[in-house]
Amino acid sequence: MGTKNDLENALKDAMRAHDETRKRTLRLALSSIRMAEIDKGGALDESAVQAILQKEFKSRQEVIEESKTANRPDLEAEARADIEVLKIFMPQPLSDAELEEIARQAITEVGATSQREMGQVMKVLMPRLQGRASGDQASQVVRKLLT
Repeated sequence: MGTKNDLENALKDAMRAHDETRKRTLRLALSSIRMAEIDKGGALDESAVQAILQKEFKSRQEVIEESKTANRPDLEAEARADIEVLKIFMPQPLSDAELEEIARQAITEVGATSQREMGQVMKVLMPRLQGRASGDQASQVVRKLLT
């Protein structure tokens, strides 16, 4: 059973429980997935669904930052509630040690010895992370290891 099915089942449960926050958040996420499927012209694989969830998660984080500067605690609270719902369906983030180990494997595989080859390492590394670590985190670890 994929993440999309999990989202659909959770939406049904939220509708039965009259949980407006979960219902709204799940509908928005499923809407984004369906739009991507329409654009692609077919069903999305699991990694594409996870990428969309990551994008939704990141947009909520941006809303939190913007609402702080705009002094809108109501919007900030709403975005935080959305993030809590989305976290349930996202893969568990990698620990620093796990990320470093995967980065070491990618560096060894590419045979990189300097920061000039960082792009090649990132090209191999990013598909392995599948939303479990951000690109910024990965690039920091790779930069550290290649120094």
